[in-house]
Amino acid sequence: MKTNQILTRKMGNYDVVQRTEDGYFDGNALLRQWNKDINHTRRDMDEFLGQKSTKEFISTIIGREKPKSENAEFGNYQVVIKGKKRALKEGGSLPASIWMHPILFIDFAMWINPSFKYDVLKFVQDELIRYRNDAGDAYREMATHVAKLVEKPLMQAAMKDVAKALNYIVYNNHEPMMRNKQAHETSLREMVELERDIVKLIHFGFIKTYNALRDYLRERWRERWQPKVLTA
Repeated sequence: MKTNQILTRKMGNYDVVQRTEDGYFDGNALLRQWNKDINHTRRDMDEFLGQKSTKEFISTIIGREKPKSENAEFGNYQVVIKGKKRALKEGGSLPASIWMHPILFIDFAMWINPSFKYDVLKFVQDELIRYRNDAGDAYREMATHVAKLVEKPLMQAAMKDVAKALNYIVYNNHEPMMRNKQAHETSLREMVELERDIVKLIHFGFIKTYNALRDYLRERWRERWQPKVLTA
């Protein structure tokens, strides 16, 4: 199970709030910043979500993304998720978060103000580059730790097998340069987390042999991709 964290990063002059468990963004957090400026035309979340075009776009996202969801068979895939109000130390509370699928959040940001278009697209581009670079750094660190489990003459073959296993865990497929060809932010984030998990498990002695590492990678693939058998 992934540990959820709330990240705040810059998108132009605004802060965007994102949770790590699914990559969803808090639309209300951006909306509050926009409406706080008295020179801005006030925007309303219900107006955006109630538009015919928004509803149609949400249906499109569900149609494209639901088959990829682990819970798709139970019909509970959500593009918009309302969170809980957050209490403030000084008293009172913040309005409930409105967590949006990343693609819907981009549409929402550009609906607030068309001039956001550059900031949004630049933000997405920068994030993809950052995750790709992070994945490369994490891979090198992982290789350093795998080297503790494998004799030097076997290291090249071992890392080739590990890289293949990582691709199967994240994409359920493998081909050379997979992470560059499938450069989606969610997949790159998952790859980074997976590589860092391996580093920690080796560093703290939970994985002590190469065979144990291979068993761990097989189990991660089974958890993600092997059909689950429902029992009464």
